Parts: sequence; structure tokens; C-alpha cells
Amino acid sequence: MTVSDENVETAGKPRPRVVVLFGGRSSEHAVSCVTAAGVLGAIDKDKYDVIPIGIAKTGQWVLASGDTRQWSLSSSSLPEVEPSSSTVTLAEIGGEHQLIVASPNQIPQELGTVDVVFPVLHGPFGEDGTIQGLLELSDTRYVGAGVLASAVGMDKHFMKVVFEAAKLHVGPYVAVTDRQWLTDPESVRKRVDLLGFPVFVKPARAGSSMGISKVDSLEGLDAAIEEARLHDLKLVIEAGIVGREIECAVLEGRGTQPPRTSMPGEISVAGGGHEFYDFNAKYVEDDAAQLSCPADIPEEAIARVRELAAAAFDAVGAEGLSRVDFFYTPDGQIIINEINTMPGFTPKSMYPQMWAASGLSYPALIDELIYLALNRKTGLR
Repeated sequence: MTVSDENVETAGKPRPRVVVLFGGRSSEHAVSCVTAAGVLGAIDKDKYDVIPIGIAKTGQWVLASGDTRQWSLSSSSLPEVEPSSSTVTLAEIGGEHQLIVASPNQIPQELGTVDVVFPVLHGPFGEDGTIQGLLELSDTRYVGAGVLASAVGMDKHFMKVVFEAAKLHVGPYVAVTDRQWLTDPESVRKRVDLLGFPVFVKPARAGSSMGISKVDSLEGLDAAIEEARLHDLKLVIEAGIVGREIECAVLEGRGTQPPRTSMPGEISVAGGGHEFYDFNAKYVEDDAAQLSCPADIPEEAIARVRELAAAAFDAVGAEGLSRVDFFYTPDGQIIINEINTMPGFTPKSMYPQMWAASGLSYPALIDELIYLALNRKTGLR
């Protein structure tokens, strides 16, 4: 797949200024930093003026280093945006969106205009519509899904409700609220027991496999629920499905064109004691997970996965990018698992790898996402 630069609205103008926004307040802070390292290392700095802005775990915005080594994952430590004495804010001055650096007892410093924000934030306070709402309020263009699609895509419960309304095949599950667990845990246990074991206990609004446990019997349920509650007080508990995990990358179409889909891929987790595709398999161990793209499934199943991935993208009203995950069962059923509106985006992540296998390189993918954001209307659309 190739992408043309024809009709780019910024042609002949000064280099667009792109803010790469990363870090954040969620438990996926380190994953966001690793994603930023990938984007900062691959983005075309001859074409774009790139400003890295980190969000510390306290919520403070700081001017960050562009040295990708600082944000890369190592076996000894997780990268983290540290608080600073100087805070970065986004403000409108003279009709333009400006980055301002404010320091105690000093005159605020202007960093210049912002054309587009590339938020590579994962989890709550970044992927859930909150940062998107801030950018909408400031009338700033940004990469990726809007407020509603981000919020729905972050909440595994309401995501499934939307998918069911769109007539997509969703596996059996129960949603558990904080009040339900605290006031009537026995009722929760009975509902889960009806699903049959094994089940997967998940925080409803977390990603990167944070807080997820596979439970093989009722005896292990309470501990798994308490582990998930460390990340989110609302949970989704899903019946285990016998099937292969198939993923498909979706990229928004230009103008009125429909969403574009990659060739589907299949993840295999090899060795390392991983029962499923967990955090370490995704980000830490280089050879724990392998992607086969295209997946070794029949041609008609490949076509159907791509069709359903585009349908899921449209069902939540996504923009920019998404990764849609499915189960392909031995009897040929295709069951949708979830959509990720800001999927893992490091060079080794499945979303860029599937596009690379489909003919769109990592740098070209970044370029296309910025193009889509720059040419997208702000406000209601």
C-alpha cells in the first residue's frame, strides 16, 4: 500500500509544528513513553517541526527531551516523565494556538504555534476522551479518535454494548461495578460461574494487559477481581473462548473514503511462561510474541475480518487509527473482542507491524496520521 502526498493542504507552507504528547497519569505511563520513543525516532523531522511534551504522573505538562534513549524500555527500569519547575500550557494568543512555558518568578516564554497534537497516551486521562476533550475545547487538531469514540473504546463494557447494537458477534461477559462487588459479591460470583471457566478478569478501562488475570476456577476469582480493582473499580469478566487471536489494523480513509484495513495478523506467544498476551510479552521480552501477517486463515475469513474491523471502527465513530481484535473459532466463527482507538504504536507493536506487512512503513504511517489530522475539521464533524 502506498500513500500519496497529493493535495496536502500544508504544501508550500512552513513546516507544520507537531506536538508529540506522552506520559500521563495512568498505569500505562511507561508504555506511552516507549510509544513516544518510537514516534520521535521515525517522524520526518525535515517535514515537521517536532516538539516533545511529556505529562508527568502528577498531571504536569513539561517540555521533554527528544532523545529517544531516555524513553526506551530497558530491563532495569521503566521510563518516566519527571515533574519540572517549568510547566507547559497550550493557549490561544492572537488567534493561534501557542505553547507557553511558565516558570516561577519568570516571564512566560512562548514556544510557538501548534498545528497538530499527536497524543500517544494510553489508558485513563489520555486514551479515554479526556485529553481529546481538552484539545477540542482549545480548537486544536489532533491525531486519532474524538471524545466519544475514545471513551467508548476505553470502556470494555460500553464498547461491547455498542458492538451488540451494531449486530457484531460479542462473546459472553458480565460487567461488575464497584457497588455491585462491595454490596453483593456472592451475586457477582454466581453470574461469573454461569459463564463457565476459564474466564478473564479485566479492568474495564485499562489497556496494555494491565491487571488482567486468567481464572480457571471459582476459588481464584476473588483474588483476580481485587488485582483488577487496583487499576479500575469497574470490571469486565469474559468467558474464555477457544479460538485463535486475530487482529486487524484500521486507518481512516481520506475525505469521504471508507476506512482502510490491513491484512489481518495472528499473534503467537512462545515460551516465557505466558498463558496469554500479557504486558511482558507485549513490551519487555523481544521474542515472547510473534506476528504472522497475513494470518493463516481462509481467504474468505480474511475478507470477513477486514469487513468486521471496518464495521467496528464505524460503530464507535473512530477516526485516525484503531486496532480491532477478534477470536477465530475452530468452527469458523469470528467473534469480536475489542477495539483499541490508540493501540500500541511502538515499532514492534502489532498495529504498525500489520501495516508494514500490508505495504505501509512505520514512518509513512506516522506521516499519514498527521495528514489526516491536519485535514480534519475541528469541532462537530
